[in-house]
Amino acid sequence: MTTNRDGRAPLGDRRVRRTQKALQGALIELVEERDLSRLSVADVAGRAGVSRSTFYDHYRDVHELAEAACTVMIDELIGAVPGPGAVSEDPARDAPQKLLAFFTTLAEHAGLYRALLGPSGSARVIDHIRRRATAAGYAGARQARGKATVGATVEAAGEAVRQGDGDPHDVPAAFAAGALVGVAADWLQRGCPRTPAEMADLTWPLFTALYRRD
Repeated sequence: MTTNRDGRAPLGDRRVRRTQKALQGALIELVEERDLSRLSVADVAGRAGVSRSTFYDHYRDVHELAEAACTVMIDELIGAVPGPGAVSEDPARDAPQKLLAFFTTLAEHAGLYRALLGPSGSARVIDHIRRRATAAGYAGARQARGKATVGATVEAAGEAVRQGDGDPHDVPAAFAAGALVGVAADWLQRGCPRTPAEMADLTWPLFTALYRRD
């Protein structure tokens, strides 16, 4: 297999994408069965039907694989979360519905997110969620002030996060992001005792209180 200078397989290779998809799918299955901290490279490789050396062609360890497997899902989740000033014909209806979609997706993959956000989970994944949520909140605040469209600002802020250029320094956005991660993690660790609809109804007033203007 052709590799890059860092020893990794080139991302554009169709076979590489197929192998990575198999590894990510295997991880998602396995974390529904046991804690992320108890998974080994051999476990994931075996479930995916590849060798350990093939695993290391793509990822350094299980945590890096977990981050890769969850990045797209996380970005889609964060994109569903309403920010301050979100444009809608009926924000009182649409914003809670977006939070409902967020908590519903968490519940559908509860084992995965419980493992990643729990005490023995992945600090890298938690940091990714926090930074992406901060960027989304920052974008919503700018849109509410009329400085940019929310979509354009989310993309710009998100790209800065992906490129490692740092987070926008927005205290309310960072506060909301940290709170959202904390609420989600607590709910998952308790076994999702409330329904996603109840979580959306309880969380939305906290968002509106944070961004309320006199």
